[in-house]
Amino acid sequence: MRLGEGEARRRFAAAPVARLATAGRDGRPHVVPVTFALDGDVLYTAVDAKPKTTSRLRRLANIAENPAVALLADHYSGDWDTLWWVRADGHATVCDPRGVARPLRLLAGRYPQYRVTPPAGPVIRIVVERWSGWAAAPGGEEST
Repeated sequence: MRLGEGEARRRFAAAPVARLATAGRDGRPHVVPVTFALDGDVLYTAVDAKPKTTSRLRRLANIAENPAVALLADHYSGDWDTLWWVRADGHATVCDPRGVARPLRLLAGRYPQYRVTPPAGPVIRIVVERWSGWAAAPGGEEST
């Protein structure tokens, strides 16, 4: 069944992780798992302290070239009656470092690890322009 915007947003907000899809000018897709905080129709995610192979992250370069992004949260189970997914399509920007206090507080509110080690990297702000989703049945699991 197709999910309405409010139910899609609710399920997405309850998910512990999402996948961020970006593409540069070349159109080549790049997908990475991200932690996030939702504030109405604005999503925040940050580059955290976990080891990365490079400091020149493709997601940041892609957003600079093409700000159209999509995020996907889902629930999978062997019980297919509980399956669901939600996609948030939007426009991403990298926040000015002087404006990250609130997004970092929101992220720390969701993830205790960020209270101990706050993300030191850039914060990405995504204005969601469209929520869409599907569920096998009404109700179902709250998170992935």
